[in-house]
Amino acid sequence: MMITLAVGSDHAGFELKEHLKGWLQNAGYTFKDFGTFSADSADYPDFAHPVASAVEKKEFELGLLVCGSGNGVAITANKHAGIRAALCWTEELAALSRKHNDANILCLPSRFIEVQLAEKILDRFLHSNFEGGRHARRVDKIAC
Repeated sequence: MMITLAVGSDHAGFELKEHLKGWLQNAGYTFKDFGTFSADSADYPDFAHPVASAVEKKEFELGLLVCGSGNGVAITANKHAGIRAALCWTEELAALSRKHNDANILCLPSRFIEVQLAEKILDRFLHSNFEGGRHARRVDKIAC
């Protein structure tokens, strides 16, 4: 069964999010777009919170958030219990975020990566699995 995703961005991430939605659709993934729905100025928490809530409630298995630096959406999403949002700008970071940190939301910095690299990062994130073991012990210590 394919992974389901909650997807969102602010205005700075809108174009990349729209491109990645097409990539997800072509690959057969099911997703819901929580906005924004244009390149007009928008506040990243307005979209990061709904995505994080949907993943937190297990309505979706994973999330994808995009903003200019990736930091705003990552900081916002990580305020939610059980969310481990990872800011990734390389394929290796995406794989390690899943394998070692059990990340459940990928955050991308649209102003710092090319579209083709974003596709590769997302692909690695979606095809990497949590290794458990010593990493599970560490992930269990994250929650406050």
